Amino acid sequence: MAAIVTDQFRISNANNFIESVLDSNNSYYVFLGLSNPGSTGNPIGFGRTTTWDNVPSSPLVPTDNFEYLSHYRDTSLFGKKVNSTNIRRVIRRINWTANTRYDMYRHDYSDKNPSPNSGSSRLYDSNYYVMNSDYRVYICLYNGSSGSERLGKTSKDEPTFTDLEPSAAGNSGDGYLWKYLFTVSPSDIIKFDSTDYIVLPNNWNTSTDSQIQNIRESADSTINNNQIKIVYIENSGGGGQYSTGTYDIIGDGTGAKVSITANSSGEIISTKVVSGGTGYTYGIVDLKTSGSNPSNPAKLIPIIPPSRGHGYDIYTELGADKVLIYARFDDSTKDFPTDAKFSQVGIVKNPQKSNSSEIYTDNQYSSLGAIKLSSVVTEPVVGEEITQVVTGGTARAYVASYDTETKVLKYYQDRSLYFSNSYDQTDSITVSSKGKVLSFESSGNSISPYSGSIDTSFTGISTTINSKQINLGSVFTNGLSDPEINKNTGDIIYIDNRSLVTRDSRQKEDVKIILEF
Repeated sequence: MAAIVTDQFRISNANNFIESVLDSNNSYYVFLGLSNPGSTGNPIGFGRTTTWDNVPSSPLVPTDNFEYLSHYRDTSLFGKKVNSTNIRRVIRRINWTANTRYDMYRHDYSDKNPSPNSGSSRLYDSNYYVMNSDYRVYICLYNGSSGSERLGKTSKDEPTFTDLEPSAAGNSGDGYLWKYLFTVSPSDIIKFDSTDYIVLPNNWNTSTDSQIQNIRESADSTINNNQIKIVYIENSGGGGQYSTGTYDIIGDGTGAKVSITANSSGEIISTKVVSGGTGYTYGIVDLKTSGSNPSNPAKLIPIIPPSRGHGYDIYTELGADKVLIYARFDDSTKDFPTDAKFSQVGIVKNPQKSNSSEIYTDNQYSSLGAIKLSSVVTEPVVGEEITQVVTGGTARAYVASYDTETKVLKYYQDRSLYFSNSYDQTDSITVSSKGKVLSFESSGNSISPYSGSIDTSFTGISTTINSKQINLGSVFTNGLSDPEINKNTGDIIYIDNRSLVTRDSRQKEDVKIILEF
């Protein structure tokens, strides 16, 4: 059986995802992870390769199974919460350019009726909207085309107006009719601007922003009786059969009328909607033909907007099936150590608090354990293995960060430390001695290989160094701090492997993730 997943299903999924993110019962976080993905000459480890940065076009493709999902949690470093300020729907970016032919909006593009300029069978793949140089977005309602001139004309006048009603953009007579939709806000430009995408406002259907509200309400045909804006001349007819006048648009809606102009030969040369009506999903112009069928019948196609009218629901009108998530990691908090490295970017939903079943809700988190050292012989190096002799054996971890000022070492423990050299379940003589995951202890036993002594007297969240109080980001007890989240919880809904990035105090990491539904 032939079947499709419709565009509206994808748009609905994008809407549902944003609603889920903004639901106060949920917590979504962008996280960075895996500080030691492997390199030539260094141990590989589970989920790594010796050629991580040398694979053509991209690092290792992520694996989607329960084993790897747990591994992504284990090697995560820190996360930033996703909220209404850093998530937006986006659409493909089409910049207005002079002397370019654009497609007009039509509700009936298909394999049999592709968009003339883009050659697309889908409206949403057609170039039927633009963003101008001032970040104002317009939909092209008409491009001067007809059945005898399908490509239409080239656009010469850049649309700049913000009127509620459709209008020509200038005085060139290029034949274009544009409908203003919205202007991308300055704050959204700063966070979300991209060469590939246009950012849409959030909450279009409920926004109380005066400009959005005016556009939305003026487009509502149930109030303004203005649904249909364009009647397209597919065939102008002829043979003296048609005359200038105003005619009803009938169908499953009511109230629409179109004024047509015919030449002396009875050919329809122009149309103008004088009443848009409401409730149409299709329309037929009643040209008052009587007697026998016309020998050269006209074909006029009322163009049906989505929903109640152009501008009422821009997510449907513009095909918003993509979501952009933004997160910034800087040096504003000790949760985001600037000496960390990372090679994975992910999104996790609803991680729980450490040692709790409650969902974590703070704006950010560190998923790293931490040790407050009182002294070291040599400074720890990010990516190296550390050990401590503890009750029952040896605790093992990888260094994720070391702060020379506070002497706080941050680490994570993943299965690479506990498998044999094959990094899987192959039997070896080391299973008994290193196969069990053990926690670090607040004791006199030092941290190897740095001969690091734990500051067992330190308890709290801040320390004072040279008369400066420093917030360490997490609570320590006797020199040790647990991750702020339970790393075994939360759903990993996105993972991306990247070339290794080394953080620096002089740089910020702006992460932009595009999710396509």
